[in-house]
Amino acid sequence: MPGSAMPVPLPPLARRESTAEAVAAVLRTQIAGGAIRPGTQLREEHIASALEVSRNTVREAFRLLSHERLVEHALHRGVFVRVCGPQEVRDIYRTRRFVEPLGMRAVVEQAAGLRELADAVAAGGAAADAGDWDAVGTADIDFHRRLVAACGSVHLEAMFEAVLAELRLAFLRLPDAQALHQPFLLRNEGMVVLLEGGDLHTALRELDDYLHEAEAQLLAVIDA
Repeated sequence: MPGSAMPVPLPPLARRESTAEAVAAVLRTQIAGGAIRPGTQLREEHIASALEVSRNTVREAFRLLSHERLVEHALHRGVFVRVCGPQEVRDIYRTRRFVEPLGMRAVVEQAAGLRELADAVAAGGAAADAGDWDAVGTADIDFHRRLVAACGSVHLEAMFEAVLAELRLAFLRLPDAQALHQPFLLRNEGMVVLLEGGDLHTALRELDDYLHEAEAQLLAVIDA
């Protein structure tokens, strides 16, 4: 047929991380771990020198982190780690109350998913025993990530990753990580027990209470 042609099979490109993605990963880890605090200015020249990359590469890394809402550009001032304010916290928890019940309804029928939740709880307990409360926070976030992953939607997971990144920024504003995470460690364990027993109704009610209480705790400090 004139004007048409059979598509030519093309080999897949080799997957490798770009330099900008590698720089973004380093900065992301430092931000998530609390080594770079909210409100800190990220100086392009210092990062380029420390990581031995070009300033253009650092700018691209900033762009990637900006899409994740971890950093923001202030006109004529530079790039800063975002400070999560009260409205952002309310938006985070409004989204969580929509999304996480979907994961709970999905995971109650998944033995493998329930094991993953139990593993996240165990990791949090081990971190608490070691007194590493930042790691407890990481395990808590992982618990809720796995809950949403039970929905089996890559789009939902990608959206929720952005929510979790902002949640970590909110956590970093609190002066006492243990006071924040210790009560919820036990509540995560309790929700797993309820789900393993098939008591979805009570587990959903506990999740709703959990999210409202966590939001109130964050706002009490951030709004003060």
